[in-house]
Amino acid sequence: MQDNPADTALRLGGQEANRPVGQAIMRGMLNTCPACGGGKLFRAFLKPVDRCAACQEEMFHHRADDLPPYLAILVLGHVLLGGFMMTDLIFPASDWVHLAIWAPLGVITTLLAIQPIKGGVIGLQWALRMHGFGGESDDAAEYDPLPKDQ
Repeated sequence: MQDNPADTALRLGGQEANRPVGQAIMRGMLNTCPACGGGKLFRAFLKPVDRCAACQEEMFHHRADDLPPYLAILVLGHVLLGGFMMTDLIFPASDWVHLAIWAPLGVITTLLAIQPIKGGVIGLQWALRMHGFGGESDDAAEYDPLPKDQ
């Protein structure tokens, strides 16, 4: 049985090391280094460390960009909308009462969920060797869209 190429990496001496995707995502969601699980992933609320203090894995080249907010909106929007609709069926109230309940709840749950979601995205990028986590450069200047002979 052959391993998935995304699950292996070359190390010094030609030995291959696995990078389990689920484990890396879970470590990232727990705000620890996806490589070792020992070091902290964030130095501030949403600012990742440049390198892990425990294993020295570089984290500065991640590109989580807009995916964590999109995931937070997708997940929390469905959960909060479902909660609002079920509450409205059981406890009919005015729109102002629901706004007073669900708007702060939406803000609080988003603030609580955005850091673990971003950590999970960084863990996913590390496990799949995206954006420099595989040792290659991710610089756009190195990519030539057209071959030289055209």
